[in-house]
Amino acid sequence: MKSNHNPSAQVWKKFRKNKPALGGLIFILLLMMMGILGYLITPDQTPLSNTMHLQLSNKKPGRSFEFFIVSTRKVEQVNFLHKMLFGQEASYRSIPVTSYRVAGNRIFVKEYIGDDEEAAETSFPIAQDGRKAIDRLIYKQTFLLGTDTYGRDLLSRLITGIRVSLSVGLIAVIISLTIGITLGAVAGYFGGKADTCISWLMNVIWSLPSLLLVIAISFALGKGFWQIFIAVGLSTWVDVARLVRGQVRALKEVEFVEAAKALGFSSSRIIIRHILPNIAGPVLVMASANFASAILLETGLSFLGFGAQPPMASWGSMIKENYGYIIMDAAYLAILPGLAIMFTVYAFNLIAIGLGDVFDVKAQNVTV
Repeated sequence: MKSNHNPSAQVWKKFRKNKPALGGLIFILLLMMMGILGYLITPDQTPLSNTMHLQLSNKKPGRSFEFFIVSTRKVEQVNFLHKMLFGQEASYRSIPVTSYRVAGNRIFVKEYIGDDEEAAETSFPIAQDGRKAIDRLIYKQTFLLGTDTYGRDLLSRLITGIRVSLSVGLIAVIISLTIGITLGAVAGYFGGKADTCISWLMNVIWSLPSLLLVIAISFALGKGFWQIFIAVGLSTWVDVARLVRGQVRALKEVEFVEAAKALGFSSSRIIIRHILPNIAGPVLVMASANFASAILLETGLSFLGFGAQPPMASWGSMIKENYGYIIMDAAYLAILPGLAIMFTVYAFNLIAIGLGDVFDVKAQNVTV
């Protein structure tokens, strides 16, 4: 007779009752969706959202400007998937203008050079089709969250920065879980010299400040996006290893493990098939907490110049570029990426707390 008991359904049912944790999960899912869609939803769809208009430096949110297309060039039109992942090269170069008029076969424009300054008119040849030429060469763009120091669209930079934070968190958690579960299970199950050596290594890594350890690893691997995955992952595995070691030590003496040994099962099978599934709850809680820690480490490294390198958008580097404006009238340039970091980390912490309540980690009684 088959049981109708579905552990996954029961876990999800309990998790849904925790409103803060559910809200955190919804927020993270929305971030993931925005990160996946990427350049399809950014106002600036060029690679890295790096279109600069230095005249538009530090413009307030909601400002709109008209642009004149100065020149065009032939670029390869990429497919939908490539555009979503990497963006589309711009096929034209444009300048912001304050006014324009058509006279004969020429268009006269005044380039925007500042709110209190006016540039002289510059003329460009056009085809003699009057209104159609204006419709083809003039367009309007609104910067919903304003522009940064280099005149780039801040909203586009924030959206592309989602990919950096979430991808670093995901890869770092995978690395930390792989190393932590492996070493923790070996130390807890076999004990003896293996436990002594691994525990010594964990204590050494544990004694080092995480940020300094990541910086040291970054120095060894070099600056870059992929190096930061490894650096953050190698600095966050200790928590997982300590948790797994303690859980495995508590489980290896229980009856179902002793029965598996009596049946002649190999140690690897006992660990993978019988012990690890019983500690999945605490490990998931730790993974959620490590995700938040990895994001904080990445943004800290980017702020210090060791993370994602310009012109790649990263919330930490955006704060670094604009933190000087906090005491000026453009504080939002640093506050907005800071809020993005805060809400993302808070959402992962809510998920971790919710999972802890669902699996009752503090009072967990491990059974078969």
